[in-house]
Amino acid sequence: MDFPTFLIQTMNGLQQGLLLFLVASGLTLIFGIMHIINLAHGALYMIGAYLAFWLTSLLGNFFLALVAAVPLAVLLGIVMEKLLIQRLYDRDHLDQVLLTFGLILVFDALQSMLWGNDSHSVAVPALLSGSITLTDNLNYPIYRLFLSGVCVLIAIGMYLIIQKTRLGMIIRGGASNREMVQGLGINISWTYTSVFAVGAALAAFAGAIAAPVSSVYPGMGDDILIICFVVVVIGGVGSIKGAFLAALLVGLTSTWGAVLVPHFAGAVVYALMAAVLLWKPRGLFAGAQ
Repeated sequence: MDFPTFLIQTMNGLQQGLLLFLVASGLTLIFGIMHIINLAHGALYMIGAYLAFWLTSLLGNFFLALVAAVPLAVLLGIVMEKLLIQRLYDRDHLDQVLLTFGLILVFDALQSMLWGNDSHSVAVPALLSGSITLTDNLNYPIYRLFLSGVCVLIAIGMYLIIQKTRLGMIIRGGASNREMVQGLGINISWTYTSVFAVGAALAAFAGAIAAPVSSVYPGMGDDILIICFVVVVIGGVGSIKGAFLAALLVGLTSTWGAVLVPHFAGAVVYALMAAVLLWKPRGLFAGAQ
C-alpha cells in the first residue's frame, strides 16, 4: 500500500470518527447527566439529514439550510424533553427504553408522511466541491476536510463550555448531585432541558452536515445509533473526552477493518469494544466530563 492511499484511508477514518463524536457526545451527555437512555437519538440524526435535504431545496443554499436546521432541532429537543422525557426522571430504564423506542416509530412515520420512502441526495456546495490532489490519480474531497474541521471546532467548544464556564459547572454538578444543585437555588429542570436540547441539536446537525457525503434515506439513524452506543461504552458513560477518543478509535478501526479484513469488517468494532472493556470495564474515562 502506498503512502497516499494510507493517508486517504486514515483521513476517512478520522472524518468518520469525528462525525460519530457529534452524535455520541449528545448521547453520552443525556445518559451521563440525565440518566436517560434515549433510543430516539438516532432518529434525530435522520431528522437532521432530511431537514438538510428539505431546507436546501427550499432555500437554495446548503449553508443556510444548516443554520436553519439547528434551531428547529433545538425546538424539537425542548418539546420532547418538556412533554415526554421529564416524566421519566424518576422511572426505571425499562420505561425510558419503551418511550424512546416509541418515539423512533413516531419519527419514522412522520418522515414517511413528510418526505416519502425514497432515498435522496444533497449536493455538495459549489464552494467546497473541489478536491486536493495527492497524486496523479488520487484526490481528497475538500468537503470532507470541511466536515472534519467543523467537528473539531464543536468538540473544542464543548470542552471549553463544560470545563471553563459557570454553565458547565452547573451541568457537572447536576450530573453528580441534582438535589445539591437545586438547594443552591439553580433551576436544574431548565438545565436538563438545555442539555437534552443541545444533545438533540448535535445529533440533527451531524445528520445535516453528513447529508452531502451520504444518501438520505428512511431509517438511516438506526445504524448510527448502535455504533454510537459502542462509542459511549468505550469512552465511558458521561465523558465527553472519552466519547471523542472512542469515536476516533471506532472510526479508524471501522475504516481500516473494511480495507484489511473486509469479510470481518462488521465485527472489528465490537472486538475493539470487547478489548477495551476487558481492560477497563467502565470505559476509558468513566465518570469524567
